[in-house]
Amino acid sequence: MKPAHSLSRLAALTRSTLFWPVTVLVVLLLGNVVFTHGFLAIHVRQGHLYGSLIDILLFGAPLILVSLGMTVVIATGGVDLSVGATVAISGALACYLISEGQGLAVSIGAAVIVSLLLGMWNGLLVTRLGIQPIIATLILMVAGRGVAQLITGGQIITINDQDYKMIGGGYWLGLPFAIILVAFALAATVLLTRRTALGMLLESVGGNAEASRLVGIRAAGLIVLAYAFCGLCAGIAGLMISSNTLSADGNHAGLWIELDAILAVVLGGTALTGGRFSLAGTVVGALIIQTLDTTIYTAGIPPRTTLVFEAVVVTIVCLLQSPAFRAKFARRRRPARPEPAKPNKQEVTA
Repeated sequence: MKPAHSLSRLAALTRSTLFWPVTVLVVLLLGNVVFTHGFLAIHVRQGHLYGSLIDILLFGAPLILVSLGMTVVIATGGVDLSVGATVAISGALACYLISEGQGLAVSIGAAVIVSLLLGMWNGLLVTRLGIQPIIATLILMVAGRGVAQLITGGQIITINDQDYKMIGGGYWLGLPFAIILVAFALAATVLLTRRTALGMLLESVGGNAEASRLVGIRAAGLIVLAYAFCGLCAGIAGLMISSNTLSADGNHAGLWIELDAILAVVLGGTALTGGRFSLAGTVVGALIIQTLDTTIYTAGIPPRTTLVFEAVVVTIVCLLQSPAFRAKFARRRRPARPEPAKPNKQEVTA
């Protein structure tokens, strides 16, 4: 009886949206130990924590932040392809204002407000003009890069402000400040979407926007709010990236981060069709992508095969998460049941 109960609990565990992403993340981390001894070790130097795990969290912080915003947008049934452009605009604007002698608070505040407005712009295009989300955000994805390069004058702006470097490269309480900032953003998002009715309303809009409107839910306002939040997350991520290098590159900053963010959301178990979403799964998905990049370097995989290696790992994770694939695989492994013996005609007549 106990073995059967254990098997049922294991089967229920494997059906969880977090089981396979967490399993793949653990396998990747343990696999790095084979190539780099002490990969999981964390050291303290001058009161700061150092180690490969800390580096994964630090370098993955901008992606985690953008993915959180993307999760909320996808929960409403939309998508935001312009987050990379928003990242570039935010970093470029902040660095430009600092280089022009503006105060740190003014520069950061302007970048955050502009990012918020860009997100609201996407939301208004979707709700007020009825443009498909992929088209509405594609407009800003293309134009935003041009705006970022206009701000930087087509050059890389470099600054020397150690206070600004605190956002992406500083330490606080022994941890990189970027990790603390992401943890705060994650906690605030969880609090708003899981401890209030906001999360349920977002899922309702993503499941059926028209039905939500008919029962009195202001779907348009929620969608605009979701896109504004996504723009805000992308803007803060842009500050992280630019402050870490004390420079702004309007052409390459945040390039293709929108695709990584969408991939992180999918790896975390959130469906692109909208509805139910998993913030914890999104964080795990973003960490898988960052750990995968780290694995490629530590394992010495040739650069020409990097994309193929990433595609193989991502495909495996998606297949493991697919209920249809797991059910088909289980049916093939299950032995065929013997057919019941047919009764003899003579026995039936007798």
